[in-house]
Amino acid sequence: MRLGRFGIWTFDFEDQPASAIQDSVQELEELGWPAVWIPERDGREALTHAGFLLSATERLTVVNGIAQIWAREPQWTRGAALLLADAYPDRHLLGLGFGAGKPGAKPLQAMHDYLDAMDTATGANPAPRAPMRRILAAYGPKMLELARDRSAGAHTYHVTPAHTAQAREILGDTPFLGVEHAVLFETDPARAREIARGHLHPYLTQKYNVAKFRRLGYTEADIDGGRGSDRIVDDLVFWGDLETITAKLREHLDAGADHVGVQVIGVAPGESAMPHWRRLAEALLPA
Repeated sequence: MRLGRFGIWTFDFEDQPASAIQDSVQELEELGWPAVWIPERDGREALTHAGFLLSATERLTVVNGIAQIWAREPQWTRGAALLLADAYPDRHLLGLGFGAGKPGAKPLQAMHDYLDAMDTATGANPAPRAPMRRILAAYGPKMLELARDRSAGAHTYHVTPAHTAQAREILGDTPFLGVEHAVLFETDPARAREIARGHLHPYLTQKYNVAKFRRLGYTEADIDGGRGSDRIVDDLVFWGDLETITAKLREHLDAGADHVGVQVIGVAPGESAMPHWRRLAEALLPA
């Protein structure tokens, strides 16, 4: 698949009209971005969203990062992904994740069961022209092992290059490892950390994310009741000028990532990060 070393990871399309999304994704393709990652959070259904972006472009790879397993039954996820693989060969990558979860459900078992149901589902859908490919959102060792054994690889979110190195060791050499990282074009430390804390707060108060941070060596003082210490804020959001940000992003590649999805934060809802995506394209993409 044409994913390249860097792609765009964005929430922006969640609160924009279709016409604005189409204009943005077409410009991203013109700029040379090989891939766009989209979440499933505020009402945009993951597979419909992916299909719209694919239909609006000619070469761009669209990655669900992630489609939540609680949003649809396994057979419908499988059917939709098969259709996209057939209609847009080698341009759609299905990322699956536990997401917000379900009370009482255990992430690892839930994902096991979901994959089993996908793999045993039958239907009249013809085989696609290109394989339907999937990856799993994975942080802990056991979920990374599942991603290695039952998918094409793993997608990580809000992690450090140290975690990337650990994930690569568990996955081995062949499986794909795509890493998201947030960036902020702000050089004033106080202002940058204020914006970054606003972005990170939900993740610093969620059970499974806090467990992930603790495994990485962050303490309760770093979590700081959801506020986040300067240390964890600076590690999870790369802020500063273009040169500083891009140098830090490349640390994930050095640690073993195949691809980094760059999430620009600090953009007001309804506005576009396109000016920043243009600057990043000049710095990160091949000429």
